[in-house]
Amino acid sequence: MKELIVFDLDGTLAQSKSPLDPEMAGLLSRLLDLVKVAIISGGAWVQFEKQVLPNLPATHRLNGLSLLPTCGTKFFQHKDGRWDILYSEDFQAAEKKTIIDSLNKAFDQSGFRPTKHWGDFIEDRGGQVTLSALGQEAPLGEKKAWDPDFAKRKKIKAILEPLIPRFSVQLGGATSIDITRPGVDKAYGIGKLKEVLDVPLKKMLFIGDALFPGGNDYPAEKAGVESIEVRDPQETKRVVQAIIACEGA
Repeated sequence: MKELIVFDLDGTLAQSKSPLDPEMAGLLSRLLDLVKVAIISGGAWVQFEKQVLPNLPATHRLNGLSLLPTCGTKFFQHKDGRWDILYSEDFQAAEKKTIIDSLNKAFDQSGFRPTKHWGDFIEDRGGQVTLSALGQEAPLGEKKAWDPDFAKRKKIKAILEPLIPRFSVQLGGATSIDITRPGVDKAYGIGKLKEVLDVPLKKMLFIGDALFPGGNDYPAEKAGVESIEVRDPQETKRVVQAIIACEGA
């Protein structure tokens, strides 16, 4: 029996930067009747406000939900009808400049910077800087078609890593590259959940779509948490239905 089910967001609970659909929201609500739930994402808090919060029922169940933007550099819990932030760990200004300058250099050297894009390429998320290769507001279809096998982003990553050896570079989402301080990844978020919620690793289950080496969900598995890799939100629904059936029994 697990005490805590931990989910990635984009590609796992919802399509990239899209809201939870009603079926997924309903499944999470049912799951919260049985166990604690957490969502860890490389996305900023604003993405949780757009993708998650509007679709979850405002009930006491939310007290069992923890939300960790930017891989756990921020930690939110629900209390008394609102979301309280427990802490926030952000980059310094000089660190952000180094990362952004290096990202632009690697992006240009790769030859993959597109002439057509939707919104800004680089987003400052506080404790994480993220490159979205087609822009922050790119249509989902365009994003899925751009780098389905991660080959383009692996090339950018290979150019970028020697430029910023003091930082960690991970691939995630459909077009994203995430830069954090070393050790700030999904494993970092798992450690924060263990510390704050007092749940041992063996009592957690992690579900994500990028559990391959180099994927931004892989550190969660390396941390020692039992993990399930899913292809997309539809497969996540089937996994959650199975968990509900087992936990309910």
